[in-house]
Amino acid sequence: MTATIIPPDTIEAEPARRTAQPIPATRLVKVELRKMFNTRSGFWMLISIGALSPISAGSLLVLGLNSDVTYQNFVRASGFPMSVILPIIAILAVTGEWSQRSGLTTFTLVPSRERVIGAKAIATLLVGLGAVSVAFAVGALGNVAGSALAGVDTAWDISLSMALQMVLYNLVGMAFGFALGVVLRNSAAAIVGYFVASLVMPGILALLAQVRSWFEDLQPWIDWHHTQVALLDGATNTVKEWAMLGSTTMIWIVLPLVVGLLSLRRSEVK
Repeated sequence: MTATIIPPDTIEAEPARRTAQPIPATRLVKVELRKMFNTRSGFWMLISIGALSPISAGSLLVLGLNSDVTYQNFVRASGFPMSVILPIIAILAVTGEWSQRSGLTTFTLVPSRERVIGAKAIATLLVGLGAVSVAFAVGALGNVAGSALAGVDTAWDISLSMALQMVLYNLVGMAFGFALGVVLRNSAAAIVGYFVASLVMPGILALLAQVRSWFEDLQPWIDWHHTQVALLDGATNTVKEWAMLGSTTMIWIVLPLVVGLLSLRRSEVK
């Protein structure tokens, strides 16, 4: 039996395998930005920010005294609705995958759940920065208009360090809402948890500090609301105060976010 030798020229080359390119991060962020506002809840959240901020600033023109006509007061007035709505937007950015039942599609198209959560975090950050910019712009307009109507000099009483702390105040609030969304992955539960931590827990911790002297010195290191108020007032200046902010951030944001991400990687998406 003789072996048949096939000339090399007659051997067909195997077709080159095509490797799928991962979806660019910028496209993921654009998709997550669109998903944040293409639902009815997200749309009305956006509308409420655009409507309530000027109304809140305008109320200072009507009800405030001449001494209240300062840039800081107008920025706080216009930013107050945002401080409530922005964390809810951050929560819905995460929980929408489960409440809208789009998680199976999302994680099928992008199997890396870390990339999806990272894109949601960047989109949330961009929305927060945009909203805070609107608050400063509305506050500036209100300050100029209020000074003209009251006949007083325009007071620009926000320093650069205070402005940065006010921006950080809103971003930290959104980060806390985002962490709750990752941990609970349920819109109603996360929103309730946010308001409990923001409105109920500070009172409990303050009461505990009054009745237990040993807890009085410990409270600023674990009370998230305490460090948030210091940020809003631009009063976080010393190393100790920044350390307190880092401590509460670690307890209320970083640790829950790590636990939520570990759970998210192993949870079944239905």
